[in-house]
Amino acid sequence: MTGLLARAVVPVASEKDATATASALAAHDAEVGDVTLVYVVEKAGGAADKAGVEQREEAAREAFDAFDAVLGGAATDHRIAYHTDIVDGILGVADDVDATAVVFTPRDGGRFIRLLTGDVALRLVTDADRPVVSLPRHVDE
Repeated sequence: MTGLLARAVVPVASEKDATATASALAAHDAEVGDVTLVYVVEKAGGAADKAGVEQREEAAREAFDAFDAVLGGAATDHRIAYHTDIVDGILGVADDVDATAVVFTPRDGGRFIRLLTGDVALRLVTDADRPVVSLPRHVDE
C-alpha cells in the first residue's frame, strides 16, 4: 500500500482508548497499511515512577489486545516506549519505523485537564515532522 496511511503509528493510552481508536478507524473505512501500535510508559526522569514497570507493561498488552480485537489483529507491530515525554515517545517510534503518519483519537478532557497534562494532542499535531491524522470518536461511544 502507498499513501498517507501506508505505515501508520497509532498511540494507545488504555484499553478504552485502544477500543475507541480502533472503532474510529473501522467506522471511517480507513485503508491502513502497516500499523504500529505504541504505548508510552511515561518515566519520571529521576523521581519515583507512578506505577511499576510490570503493571504498565500489562496495561500496554491489554490496550494492544483491545485494539486488535476490534480490527481483527490489524496491528503488525506493538511497541512499548519508555520516555519522560509522551509526545517525544510517540514521535520517536514514528521515526524508528519510518511512519507515513501518526493516527490517533483525541482523549476526553476539559481545559483544566489539558492544562495539567500539557495537551498531548496539541503538541502531537504541532511538534510532528510527519502528517498527523485525528479521527473523530465513533458515534456509539
